[in-house]
Amino acid sequence: MSSQRDGRAPTTGTFAHEYESLAELDPIFASLIDIHGHPNPFEWHDGGRTGSSLFAALVLHIVSQRVSATAAFRVFDRIAVAGGGNPSPDSLLALGLDGLRNAGLSWAKASYLEDLATRQRAGLLDVERMAARSDSDVITTLTAVRGIGLWTAQMFLMRQLHRPDVLPAGDTGIRRAVQLCWGLGTFPTIDDVARRATAWTPRRSFAAGLLWRSLCPPGVASDQKERALLRESGRAEATAD
Repeated sequence: MSSQRDGRAPTTGTFAHEYESLAELDPIFASLIDIHGHPNPFEWHDGGRTGSSLFAALVLHIVSQRVSATAAFRVFDRIAVAGGGNPSPDSLLALGLDGLRNAGLSWAKASYLEDLATRQRAGLLDVERMAARSDSDVITTLTAVRGIGLWTAQMFLMRQLHRPDVLPAGDTGIRRAVQLCWGLGTFPTIDDVARRATAWTPRRSFAAGLLWRSLCPPGVASDQKERALLRESGRAEATAD
């Protein structure tokens, strides 16, 4: 894979080289590729809400924790309207905990966004300039923010920074896909998945994308946010008619 100056993997093309390498490692991947092709593990389904702002994207990641994508989009949109535009540190701090709560957030999530905004404005982290930092540095910095755990940091690495070697071993979907694809008798532990995935380095993001895709039939959106956007689009079309 060719490198880029900002540390991101390319997001265009079919990723043929990456997936061919996985197919050579394990015939299971070869079978999955025959069925599902070359899914883009870096695709970010937000309906254009966050634009080019990495900070706003991280806000959406936090808002999305443990709720449906439809609910997350609704709350994010309320925050954007209440703050007068795409969420920024200043707009979140201006809203305060009460304003964020009024947008539909729990007290916990409102405090997470307040902590993120406070750290960003104080210079304790710079979300917009994380592309130059290593995966481990990004994870260490993000998980220091209240409410951001390893999974959220890994999703940010994949979706926003387009890192090619991220495997969220704790993701329930990944674990379920590993169990189904390799015919395991029991649900694999996080350590089981992480050990199995060491052989997939340095293309674990592509393995993750394919494993997520394997959980749905071909032609059916596997990403929760993508499904929500499709429903959103359907409602818009129905209204237009």
